[in-house]
Amino acid sequence: MACTSARGQPGQALFAGFEGTSPPPPLLDLVAAGRVGGVVLFARNVESPHQVRSLVLELREHEPADAPLVIAIDQEGGRVQRLRTPWTEWPPMRRLGELDAEHPSVTTGATPAALAATAAVARALAVELRDSGIDLDFAPVVDVDSNPANPVIGDRSFGNEPALVAAHAAAFIGAMQSAGVACCAKHFPGHGDTTLDSHLALPKVAHDLDRLLAVEVPPFAAAIAAGVASIMSAHVVFEAIDPERPATFSPDVIALLRERLRFDGVLFSDDLEMKAVADRWQPREMVDLALGAGVDVLLACRRFELVTELLERLESLPDARLEAPLRRIAALKQRLAAPSPAAGGPPYPEHLALAARLARPD
Repeated sequence: MACTSARGQPGQALFAGFEGTSPPPPLLDLVAAGRVGGVVLFARNVESPHQVRSLVLELREHEPADAPLVIAIDQEGGRVQRLRTPWTEWPPMRRLGELDAEHPSVTTGATPAALAATAAVARALAVELRDSGIDLDFAPVVDVDSNPANPVIGDRSFGNEPALVAAHAAAFIGAMQSAGVACCAKHFPGHGDTTLDSHLALPKVAHDLDRLLAVEVPPFAAAIAAGVASIMSAHVVFEAIDPERPATFSPDVIALLRERLRFDGVLFSDDLEMKAVADRWQPREMVDLALGAGVDVLLACRRFELVTELLERLESLPDARLEAPLRRIAALKQRLAAPSPAAGGPPYPEHLALAARLARPD
């Protein structure tokens, strides 16, 4: 596939992670050529606010003018937040869902006070991310935590009731995106009722379609109604829809998102290094299956070898295979005003006070 503009490069459909606290030169070369669309930061890339700002500036100094990078991170709160002290350490999202139960006059659903707290946390998170130069948060988790034995979701979820999760998801997304950071609702169509961790194995869910539409899907519908910029797929097999392939690779599962829910934003794969998929499919196969299912962006979050293998396959595909993903990725980048790292930064006294109040309510 030949393309003279960075925006049209097949690698725009690939986001990469890396080892270390500064971008490796081979990755910077790909960035400069437009051969990756974004970079994902992890705790292993973080030493200090100054170091993160320098890292992001170095990446942005190499980005093509017509295809700016998306700098992404998982900053959910609780167990999953890559930026920790001196950044604010937030309680898990379950704590926000629990605030509803502290209003005994309300017997079902989310309360205005709890939703206001969720919005306040999301706005504060957005401030801290933008100050570090980050413009996409792989949050919120909108899985319904309906299985107490679930080893991977748990308190990352707002709760075990679809309506409550949906309301908090919409509040979080509206607040974060209005503050200038794009959200990613995950993990479609729902990772909440699994007994395996897809980082380690391939989970399966046996529920029929009616149950999925009643429990797992409503929070994603609410996220879409709230204007969520992106969604992440689950490496989970939904047996009633596709007994062989996880959602990331299943056209029938992704059709729920694209056709029934009419989502035309960016769909990310979960990390393709996770054992749920990496132990079963080769990189070339994963590219073909994910794009064939309707995924737009492939995530390769650590190994540069995998980045190059995925990129080789992407760059061998005919233009038509990448037309829709590249359109959606370009639209996402157009709506983002890439933040410049701030001269100030953490700690944020008002955010610390909010986190403390949520963790230890009066």
